[in-house]
Amino acid sequence: MTKIKFGTDGWRAIIAKEFTTENVARVSEAVSQWVKNKNSKNPSIVIGHDCRFGGELFVETAVKVFSKNGIKVYMADGYVSTPMISYGANKLNTNIGVIITASHNPAEYNGYKLKGNYGGPLLVDDVQAIEDIIPETINYNLDEISVDEYRAKGDVEYIDLEGIYCLHVQKNFDLEAIEKSGLKIAYNAMYGSGQRAFKRIMPNATFYHCEHNPTFNGIAPEPIMKNLGDFSDFIKSENNIDLALITDGDADRIGLMDGEGNFIDSHHTILLLIHYLTKYKNMTGKVCTGFSSTVKIQTYCDKHNLDLDIVPIGFKYICGIMINEDVLVGGEESGGIAIKGHIPERDGLWIGLTVIEFMAKTGKSIKQLIEEIYEEVGSFAFQRIDLKLPEAQKQQIVEKCKQGDYKAFGDYKVEKTDDLDGYKFYFNNSEWVMIRPSGTEPVLRTYSESKDKASAENILKATHKAIL
Repeated sequence: MTKIKFGTDGWRAIIAKEFTTENVARVSEAVSQWVKNKNSKNPSIVIGHDCRFGGELFVETAVKVFSKNGIKVYMADGYVSTPMISYGANKLNTNIGVIITASHNPAEYNGYKLKGNYGGPLLVDDVQAIEDIIPETINYNLDEISVDEYRAKGDVEYIDLEGIYCLHVQKNFDLEAIEKSGLKIAYNAMYGSGQRAFKRIMPNATFYHCEHNPTFNGIAPEPIMKNLGDFSDFIKSENNIDLALITDGDADRIGLMDGEGNFIDSHHTILLLIHYLTKYKNMTGKVCTGFSSTVKIQTYCDKHNLDLDIVPIGFKYICGIMINEDVLVGGEESGGIAIKGHIPERDGLWIGLTVIEFMAKTGKSIKQLIEEIYEEVGSFAFQRIDLKLPEAQKQQIVEKCKQGDYKAFGDYKVEKTDDLDGYKFYFNNSEWVMIRPSGTEPVLRTYSESKDKASAENILKATHKAIL
């Protein structure tokens, strides 16, 4: 029996190795029991899949289990993004949302994400409760269950989640102002599930990797610069793009590029959003960000009297605050960002449209808007390198961090340390390095921030020399 473990954001495994119909059925049985415990009279679930291999098969497997358990199922018609399932769970008021996706993982993976009916990641305790009741096997034959029969009875209902989502977008964005602005927008779906929706929302954009290709052309669909060299070259060759938007495999994470193909990281994007919503839209609320985010968020919040919560890494922690408090922007370093007025969920398309609207309403370029941020908090750059290490070496470094053995990294003297989630070593108010072990693989993540890219890279070089 495979022990199924939900990580930072869902359960992920290699297709046909651990991610099998049998194991999907086991998880779905646990989800069914949890849902029926929550709502014994009218239990309901919304489910969909992204563009990966086997999506339809795995959804059908889950739907058979849910139906067998007497649960009403709303089934997405075709592939959808994760935010569409989250919005659907909220809009349809289902007990839970399920999406079959491995997000930004390579093509050989698939996964299983759980969403609450408030429209965001299921909270930690609830995920654990489901994980704890995953059975070793299911005691009925899936081949004897017909989804069509349940559909004929009305117990399974196909639903156009993409259409519902696009209507929600049209009501909340000034798409006419964006169109009239003449902005040239490029969109790279990385072959993921945002591709059809963005064509509906902004049909005049320039589209790149917006075809169905479950191999992702051999590149993991994660919107980070190392995966976007070809797209950067494409933007340069077009020579007329004002902003480029990139989303990951299930379209909940965002990346941005300027018209010269330069990557704009999520730290800058979070600050752009806070700036737009407070200064230009006069909106209020606290800011919530992950432990690995730039210290400039604190600087901006202090300057404008905004409350800031810094939480462990994992959007579920941000979501937990968003569903209980008045949060303006919640975002993390990996590109998962949510804002007030939508759902407490990462949404790459929604955040991209917000930045595009910011440019359209102000008539300013993305570079000019970033300069406004620098006027507020000073310029900065962020770097991250993931080190693949033997598990024993990884644990040895983590133990040294825990014991406080690192007093300096080369010429960089440690002034203070924070260990909320990993180990963050501050050299002054605006320069730091962070060391954080992966919980699921032999990887040590290292992050740094400084005044410019070269300085941030130098910090990482000094750190690697000190710890390896």
